Amino acid sequence: MSIPFWCVFISALLIFIARMPVAKAMKEQGGYNNHLPRQQQAQLTGLGARALAAHQNSFEAFILFAVGVLIAHTTQTQGWLIDTLAITFVVARIVFLLCYLADLTWQRSLVWAIGLLCSLLLMLSPIFR
Repeated sequence: MSIPFWCVFISALLIFIARMPVAKAMKEQGGYNNHLPRQQQAQLTGLGARALAAHQNSFEAFILFAVGVLIAHTTQTQGWLIDTLAITFVVARIVFLLCYLADLTWQRSLVWAIGLLCSLLLMLSPIFR
């Protein structure tokens, strides 16, 4: 499996890793409400609310990244640039999650922009062949 495909796999895992603090915060609210989890999540504050937002943002970022990797793959665009963009995206997303949980707002926005740029450049990668 190629480096960009491994990065897609890792970024998919990050979606669910980002969910772990949400479940913990829900349990601290008197137990995980499996009947109405979204209603309970809407009541989260502080770290739990930030973790939920980071989890939801991970879905949004994953879609663009996966499309970018697929565009690069289907157009047979390969090489160090594609690998570097994919790895940079994953690193940016890890830092993004840590910044979100630590409530570092401008840093979070900066690494979010880096991840977005990587996804967009992957989509445009056939131009660079």
